[in-house]
Amino acid sequence: MKENKRTSFAYSTPITLWLTTLFVLPTLIVVAYSFLKKGLYGGVEWIFSVEGYNFFKSSYFLKITWNTLEISVVATVLTVLIAIPVALYIATSKYKHMLLFLIIIPFWTNFLIRIYSWIALLGNNGLLNNLLMRLGFEQHQFLYNKFAVVLVTVYAYLPYAILPLYSTIEKFDFSIIDAARDLGATRWEAYMKIFLPNIKPGIITAVLFTFIPALGSYAIPQLVGGNDSQMLGNIIARELTITRDWPKAAAISTILIVVTIGLILYFAKYDKEHQEV
Repeated sequence: MKENKRTSFAYSTPITLWLTTLFVLPTLIVVAYSFLKKGLYGGVEWIFSVEGYNFFKSSYFLKITWNTLEISVVATVLTVLIAIPVALYIATSKYKHMLLFLIIIPFWTNFLIRIYSWIALLGNNGLLNNLLMRLGFEQHQFLYNKFAVVLVTVYAYLPYAILPLYSTIEKFDFSIIDAARDLGATRWEAYMKIFLPNIKPGIITAVLFTFIPALGSYAIPQLVGGNDSQMLGNIIARELTITRDWPKAAAISTILIVVTIGLILYFAKYDKEHQEV
């Protein structure tokens, strides 16, 4: 018994040190900075203060928070709605390995390059506008608005939603669908009442893998968004680099951390209850 405990401790120590060093300690530093006073020339002074959290009383913060939630929720819903049929098709296709390879290919390209490719496609002098003008249509403003931010967010995080859904759907017994059809259910009813409830773990994972990174997104709204589509990630970056109000940036980050942890714990509890049933 003691040998098993020692072996378990030996195996768990490296990952525990890794997580503590790279995740837990930086998170605690961010939380600690949120309760300090802003330095005269930026940074922090080691004096306890909640001034960083006063920002949350402003109407500007409420507007940015609403933008962040709106864009994140819309992008997550669209991503999952697209990912479910795509993952279903891949899981039931005889070319699944090739299709999975195509899904993974975008990960080989730098994230910023993928965003700039959308600028080249949707910009005022981009490929799509040039095509519209050649067809006799007027130039359209596709970029620097919420539409562009949602579109690029869906594109960026779609693979993260497809992969866990594929993993769940591949294990699903499709003979249950056939049995439901034999008992009189329509194809739509069979998929809505049997298929979707049985792939809930994959849907939950897809939602988390999309919503959480979208919530803290910085590069996408910075590059393709306008003044009406700024998100909390942009405010954090501005407070760190321009106004140099580190406690305020840390306070916003702390709220995002709390929301993220809350979502993970809620869905973990929900998933556990679902499995027990």
